[in-house]
Amino acid sequence: MQATISSKYQVVIPKPVREHLHLKPQQKVTILEKDRMLILVPQVSLDELRGIAAGAATDGYREKKDRF
Repeated sequence: MQATISSKYQVVIPKPVREHLHLKPQQKVTILEKDRMLILVPQVSLDELRGIAAGAATDGYREKKDRF
């Protein structure tokens, strides 16, 4: 998929990508530059992150008192 940079340096995210990532108008993104690449990371609210680690295994982690 390709996009074009406008004369105002704007880029349109293609519709299939917007739908797949559930992007919304006015949603903020973080732009990272690494090795001549631009990476767009959608910002999400804390409410949307609630429950993201549900069911994660917690055994095998050291307690704070056991750390060096």
